[in-house]
Amino acid sequence: MGGVTTVTTQQHTRRGGPATGRRPELAAFLRSRRARVTPADVGMAPGLRRRTPGLRREEVAQLSGVGVTWYTWLEQGRPINASPQVLDAVARTLRLDPPEREHLYELAGVAFLPGRESDIVEVGEEIQGIIDALDPLPAVVYNARYDVLATNPGYRDLFGIPPMKGTRVRNALWSLFTAPEDDCPVVHRSQELPLMAATLRSGYGRHVGEPAWETFIEALSEASPYFAQLWRSGDVLPPGRRVKVFRHRAVTGEIRMTSVSLTVNGLPECRIVTYTPADEESRRLLAVLRTRRRGPAARP
Repeated sequence: MGGVTTVTTQQHTRRGGPATGRRPELAAFLRSRRARVTPADVGMAPGLRRRTPGLRREEVAQLSGVGVTWYTWLEQGRPINASPQVLDAVARTLRLDPPEREHLYELAGVAFLPGRESDIVEVGEEIQGIIDALDPLPAVVYNARYDVLATNPGYRDLFGIPPMKGTRVRNALWSLFTAPEDDCPVVHRSQELPLMAATLRSGYGRHVGEPAWETFIEALSEASPYFAQLWRSGDVLPPGRRVKVFRHRAVTGEIRMTSVSLTVNGLPECRIVTYTPADEESRRLLAVLRTRRRGPAARP
């Protein structure tokens, strides 16, 4: 952005249309958010004779890397264009939380993409409590990159995903694509792994160019030629209900589990994935696996 912003007029906004109607609310919202941020909050000296509560308009513009005239017009509710990158910068300066940031996008008439700024790296006690309560049914919280954010004991029995080499991050894709076939708990890898790679790509479109994503995809492509082949195919698939088959040395037989993805309010691009036995034999084998993983105290 470099502090230079082009001011253009919305040519296609009809007088009295939805975008025009949102402008006064946008102006009031920005003024109220600016008033609550103090110079100390953003590392600035307070100065003397500050008659404006919070930051001045020119300070918001400077900290956001946009032109003073452009930001003034935005706060005055004038019909100007705003890019996602500029709105992100203003949101950071005004210290907006996720709901406020989404509200800013809506008022500005710009499509909102959750999780643009960063990936969620942890979940709260409430979400952890939910998946713990599901045990012995396996449950996990993934972000769009399949990083493992939270698990319950049932999931750890079924998957046992270790951290990626040289990091503390656990990632389901990395584990399944790089594990020797004999050590991989997922049966029918030729069917299951392409679906997971395609699901990854469905989230990648919102993060093209982001270092964390590009580095991960490059590293996994180097570690797994099979993943690199699947990634080049360009297949895209959203998360959904599927039947996965597992095999463990601790039990004799295949465990068929139905996975269901649930979105979570307040955790953009994250999902809880739960696994339930697809038949009675799988339910019995899951109980055997639990007992052998955790000892006699785990018996139902």
